[in-house]
Amino acid sequence: MIELYHCIDARSFRPLWTMEEMGLRYRLHLLPFPPRVAAPAYKQLNALGTIPLVLDGTVRMTESSAICQYLATRHGPSPLAVDVAEADYGAFLNWLHFGEATLTFPQTLVLRYTRLEPPERRHADVASDYAKWFLARLRAIEAVLADRQWLCAGRFTVADVSVGYALLLARQLSLHEQFGPQVAAYWARLQAREGFTRASRAQWAAAEAAGLNLDQWGMPVQRVDPA
Repeated sequence: MIELYHCIDARSFRPLWTMEEMGLRYRLHLLPFPPRVAAPAYKQLNALGTIPLVLDGTVRMTESSAICQYLATRHGPSPLAVDVAEADYGAFLNWLHFGEATLTFPQTLVLRYTRLEPPERRHADVASDYAKWFLARLRAIEAVLADRQWLCAGRFTVADVSVGYALLLARQLSLHEQFGPQVAAYWARLQAREGFTRASRAQWAAAEAAGLNLDQWGMPVQRVDPA
């Protein structure tokens, strides 16, 4: 069985969402955030102490977008992947990595310098600059969605999962109020997916089953139960 080490609404939400979309069987290990500090024993499994960590037989993976591609291909065939023979294969790979490298990266600095660092080390100017960077990069999403519902190949894929997670993180950082109309509508479509709903409920059920105090998360999570 696939095993996923996960923190609430962190990057590991990408593979969790993907597995729920695909109906895969998995075992979820819920950790407090950041695990390298709050769950030091975890570093025996992943020396960096980062999440996600996916174990699938002898396979060990720690990059969230790569895990999504792996799941959709290794455990496919699945419409969540775009085949090399399809015209949008290049666009698929580009959006898949855009979600992490271009959209999530600047938000991690907003998170760090507004909430995770001790007060004396927080930098409002740095956080503001990187928030503007993130919002400026969303213009590419706003443009491509002017004539389509999903990013590529005429269907929902793990590229949408990758970019969708960046929008989820933006919600946690209160940046979603500045989404353009196309991105806002896209975010609503993503949240309405059954796979997204199941993934969200699964992580909170796992947290409660683990007896974690949901009011004491280091991650600035906001519980949202999709309808």
